[in-house]
Amino acid sequence: MIGLLSIIVIGFFLGMRHATDPDHVIAVTTIVSQQRNTGRAALIGALWGLGHTVTIFVVGIAIILFNLVIPPRVGLTMELSVGIMLILLGGWNLASFMSFMPQAPNNSATLTHVHSHNHHGLSTDITHSHAHSHHDLSVDAAHSHEAHVHTLTSPRLARWDAQLRRFGAYQFFRPLVIGIVHGLAGSAAVTLLILASIHDARWAIAYLLIFGIGTIAGMMLITMSIASAFRFVGNRFQTFGRRLALVSGFISVAFGVLLAYQICVVQGLFSGHPTWTPR
Repeated sequence: MIGLLSIIVIGFFLGMRHATDPDHVIAVTTIVSQQRNTGRAALIGALWGLGHTVTIFVVGIAIILFNLVIPPRVGLTMELSVGIMLILLGGWNLASFMSFMPQAPNNSATLTHVHSHNHHGLSTDITHSHAHSHHDLSVDAAHSHEAHVHTLTSPRLARWDAQLRRFGAYQFFRPLVIGIVHGLAGSAAVTLLILASIHDARWAIAYLLIFGIGTIAGMMLITMSIASAFRFVGNRFQTFGRRLALVSGFISVAFGVLLAYQICVVQGLFSGHPTWTPR
């Protein structure tokens, strides 16, 4: 029989390893790429791990105690939710960063004007700014062009994100929900692996709890490392840092599309005989 110490050690380290799954890392990278504070990044990782643990714990207990069997179509649907979430996260990330790209100035909104004046035979060019009136609308030429462009060109999704960021709860709610979705996709595989080795229900539930703690710890280390890397690159190579954050969004979308294709087409989610192997 597996001893309690073995359950604690194996469960904890397998939980940490589980946090490094590609879909998990890609999902949190799209969030942490906009975060430079390692403390907040660790909190994001902890909340993701908490959401993941809650789902695995609840679904796992149902499987262990009530012999719950998840039909293939339901299992594939839970995994598809991860693909859809990765696409949304990547798209959200891309929209947020694209909204701050510089736009070409409009000729009608030129801020400075150069006039040539002749004073006593001396030709001088004087550059200055004016307040203009167009069709009874007063326009100050010294206004912030960046803010003006952002207001007119930001995608609706980016504006929603900017508004939601004003609420502190939103910063914590998003990684928690992402962790819950990931937990739905992986709960069956984790529980079936436990049942293959541990036949005592109480010890199996204890293993789930330790596994979840290990996942939380592993994800905290990952998010802190990602935030530190983005901060290091961003402080030294600001343009490259922004491009790196954009790349994370592209990768998230591409991985989500690939996962959705695998589930819908290869495994036949919408066919008459879907095939699903928990992993």
